[in-house]
Amino acid sequence: MIGLWLLVGVVALGLVLRAPGRLIVLMLGILWGAFTLAYLALPGGHPLRMAVGGSLAAWLGLGGVAAVVLAYAWGLRRLKARARPIAPETTTPKSSFAEAELDRYARHIMLREIGGPGQKKLRNAKVLVVGAGGLGSPVLLYLAAAGVGTIGVVDDDEVSNSNLQRQVIHRDADIGKPKVFSAQAAMQALNPFIEVRPYNRRLSEGDAAELIADYDLVLDGTDNFDTRYLVNAACVAAGKPLISGAIAQWEGQLSLYDPARDAPCYACVFPQAPAPGLAPSCAEAGVVGALPGVVGAMMAAEAIKEIAGAGASARGRLMIYDALWGENRQIGVKRRGDCAVCGARH
Repeated sequence: MIGLWLLVGVVALGLVLRAPGRLIVLMLGILWGAFTLAYLALPGGHPLRMAVGGSLAAWLGLGGVAAVVLAYAWGLRRLKARARPIAPETTTPKSSFAEAELDRYARHIMLREIGGPGQKKLRNAKVLVVGAGGLGSPVLLYLAAAGVGTIGVVDDDEVSNSNLQRQVIHRDADIGKPKVFSAQAAMQALNPFIEVRPYNRRLSEGDAAELIADYDLVLDGTDNFDTRYLVNAACVAAGKPLISGAIAQWEGQLSLYDPARDAPCYACVFPQAPAPGLAPSCAEAGVVGALPGVVGAMMAAEAIKEIAGAGASARGRLMIYDALWGENRQIGVKRRGDCAVCGARH
């Protein structure tokens, strides 16, 4: 019958033209209404009723079936909309890792010295890095890659062209940008699962104590003695461990200072700053570009060990690396009872 073929034709044409489903249903409804109206309004034997074919009961039955199907589809959509699927990230409890994190940190988790518990300690740790320059660059990148959950970075300097020979966290496009923001962008691009807190200022006596008190571990990679002594004093007062590193020309050194756990503080080993000219800065004496990468990576490794509780820490050991001659040396260091910073503390 012509009426049924018209309905089939509308569906076929709609599919060919890729018309929206709602439009096809609407056109079918209009045709069905027109056919039903023809049976109701026109007398029996009328040519239009004969052309439509079928009977009024058949068309009403077809409309009823269509109404049931449409109602079922509408109800199903409503149920799906109310279900509100939860994103994978929010289904993962804070105490466990998302699947992407497990894959990212798999090589750490495989290490028996770190494993899952150690990686959780890294994620829950809060580490403050003072300086986003030569040493700070590899430190920040490796701590971010390792999954340290919260990393603060303090620096008041801006990226300059001469920095890029060794400060690998920054890029040429970052010249003129504050180092803390350049570092933050690089770290979050490397690992979106961590939090980076940039402090675009020079650490001062007024805010050092309050800032350091909010972190579990401090790493100092600055190139001036005033800041080193300031950071050390604040760490001693707060009872926080300090990993401090220094570089010059071809040689670098680092140690973990922690008088709260019977290790010396920085002032125990270096009670006074050297006289002017005896320890020139990198800007004055130069430095081989790869040296801060080596020493900074060593500092990051010591930080990971300290947080995860793996291996032997650098407490009581001053580690020295000579890149020119390819030598490593260690010097045992102890607390000094007459230390002006930690000598009266137990």
